[in-house]
Amino acid sequence: MTDKIRMAMIGVGSMARHHIRQMLQQTDTTEIVALCEPSEQAYQATAELFTSAGLEAPPNQPDIEKLLADFELDASFIITPHAYHHDQTVACMQAGLDVLLEKPMVMNAAEAESLIETRDRTGKLLVVAFPGSLSPNLRTAVNMVRSGEFGDLLSVSATVWQGWAPFTVDTWRQQPELSGGGFLFDTGAHMLNTVVDLAGEEFAEVSAWWDDHGAPVETMAVVLGRLASGALVTFHACGETINTCASDIRAFYRKGIVRTGMWGEFLEVQRQGDHEFKPVDVPPSLGVWEQFLAVRAGELPNPCPPEVGLRMSKLYDAIKASAAQNGKIIPC
Repeated sequence: MTDKIRMAMIGVGSMARHHIRQMLQQTDTTEIVALCEPSEQAYQATAELFTSAGLEAPPNQPDIEKLLADFELDASFIITPHAYHHDQTVACMQAGLDVLLEKPMVMNAAEAESLIETRDRTGKLLVVAFPGSLSPNLRTAVNMVRSGEFGDLLSVSATVWQGWAPFTVDTWRQQPELSGGGFLFDTGAHMLNTVVDLAGEEFAEVSAWWDDHGAPVETMAVVLGRLASGALVTFHACGETINTCASDIRAFYRKGIVRTGMWGEFLEVQRQGDHEFKPVDVPPSLGVWEQFLAVRAGELPNPCPPEVGLRMSKLYDAIKASAAQNGKIIPC
């Protein structure tokens, strides 16, 4: 039996190819045995990544049931349209695979609860691929604030911006039946999750407004929230701006300020007496798959179990309900 993790990529669109580029730097730990992709164009683009790295491209089996029956696998990484996440994850776990699942985990709370039940019944590992929660930077930040180093949390300001709307026209991301939501549920999900992870507590209530600018889903949103402790939170999501993608998250404590991004791509702190933010030295990471392997090996507690997906679903549902009622305060 090989020491490498034998895995399958379920879905190999542009985001999956981003992860594969990082995974091809981890061939000492991982063997990508097979791909599962219905689009021949996407498969060919992915195959080129392997040949460019001097490797043979894995075979493609578009039928997930045949994939699970025909290949010996230890794990899968699922990066498909959101509507497919639940059934594909259930199939993989029932086949004995551990799963790294792209965010947002599922379409609604009922699907999240179903995945929790499947995880408990099968005993398999399920990690939601939130780069923020899986990043060494955010885990370091969480350890710092939980230690009491910065005192009580007072408020959080979080903003994400991207030229999302024009980029996703005529794609599944603007089809509610496949995506489950718009910019705030897609790219913005990273922001929502990272804020809740950093805060370490649930939301008590939210008030939200959003705009679709003529699209079938929301492309902009503003959310005001109060955490269970009483700390205040603001979310600002603009998916109608220039062709860029970035974020800024600042958590204000009585003894300092913590600044990071929604992917946990950096970490800075400012303490009393500091004139500016100072970077925190954190070991680099090769991305979510490397962290998934650390969780799987027992080297890292799972920071993104399916309970995170349930939390995300409940928060987004409350935001959606408030936005539909012109900012009415909705309990979470």
